[in-house]
Amino acid sequence: MRLTTILDGTTQKACAVLSNGTMLDLKAAAKIGGVVSDALVAGTVQAIVEADRATRDHIGALVGKAEAGSLAPACHAAADVTLLAPIPQPRKNVFCVGRNYAEHIAEGNRAQNITDGVSSHPVFFTKPLTAVIGSGAAVPIFPKVSTSIDYEIELAIVIGKAGRDIAREDAFDHIFGYTILNDITARDVQRRHGGQYFKGKSMDGSCPMGPWVVTADEVPDPHALRLVLTVNGEERQNGSTASMIFDIPALVASLSEGLTLEPGDIIATGTPSGVGYAMTPPQFLKDGDVVVCEIEKLGRLVNPIQVM
Repeated sequence: MRLTTILDGTTQKACAVLSNGTMLDLKAAAKIGGVVSDALVAGTVQAIVEADRATRDHIGALVGKAEAGSLAPACHAAADVTLLAPIPQPRKNVFCVGRNYAEHIAEGNRAQNITDGVSSHPVFFTKPLTAVIGSGAAVPIFPKVSTSIDYEIELAIVIGKAGRDIAREDAFDHIFGYTILNDITARDVQRRHGGQYFKGKSMDGSCPMGPWVVTADEVPDPHALRLVLTVNGEERQNGSTASMIFDIPALVASLSEGLTLEPGDIIATGTPSGVGYAMTPPQFLKDGDVVVCEIEKLGRLVNPIQVM
């Protein structure tokens, strides 16, 4: 199933996305359908991620009824609502992985005229909650701060089961689903702060995410997904999650060493080659550009760029 959060007026609502794109308000649908569920009453995707299997079964039944034409009062046309990030206010910073595709490492080395190999362990950093926006929202850019704004399409994991020191073989038991994330990066800011990741990747609105979370049962092999990013219709990135250096079990196992992962935690898994700063000449994002990130089985994340 596909789950997301919409803004209906001033109210955030957790929704399931029907096959025709209609948004099913799960709290309203549960009330109409007589379903008793604390998670659905809470009305957030976070609560659903934290809930037990019975809640997902309830959602599946409600989706089935809505697809059959019932529950119309709980349905919203996609054109009538604003999409937010699936989890608009994560409880923690978004975890991110750097340098997880060999061709991306190579293009970075060429652009910076350096020689830097693959690390023996994953490179982790985070993006703050103020960076998170949804599909359709404008990515704000601040020319007084940065003139080198770049894009990075990434597959993101949503954790569904808490755990610490998670074994590789158990990693998928802890995954609720997957979404698309664009790791917007201010390259010049990153460099002037010593090359460390956090500041250059933490501008307001620099973490577009969505358009929804697709539950893990609908993505049987997350290591066989095509990732494509375009800017104003021009293809810039075209890769596959099969090319990850550290696969998903390795990332979950490494990140959870001595660190408890909790339901709703988000892990972005790295980007393939094709980023703007490594082009000749470099091609950075500018006011009015439209960036589209598309990952097989997950949909399209679309964001315009807007000077603030």
